[in-house]
Amino acid sequence: MTQATTQPTATIEQPEFKLGISDRCDSCGAQAYIRAVIGESELLFCAHHGRHHQEKLSKIATSWHDESSRLDSGN
Repeated sequence: MTQATTQPTATIEQPEFKLGISDRCDSCGAQAYIRAVIGESELLFCAHHGRHHQEKLSKIATSWHDESSRLDSGN
C-alpha cells in the first residue's frame, strides 16, 4: 500500500489593484474609481455612477473594488 503525500501549494499574491487616470467611467467618461467584475466582464464607474448602480450590481458582481475614498484624501 502506498501513502499519498501532499505538497504544499504556493499561493500567488495578487498585486493590489489600483485604478489609474486612464481608467474611465463606462457611463460618462470621467475618471473611474470603482471597478465591478461580473463573470468575465469588467465595468468601470466614477464615484457618482458607481453609487448609483451599486445596489443592483452588488447582487450579481463577483468583485466590487471601490477607490472613491481617494477623492476625500486627495490621492
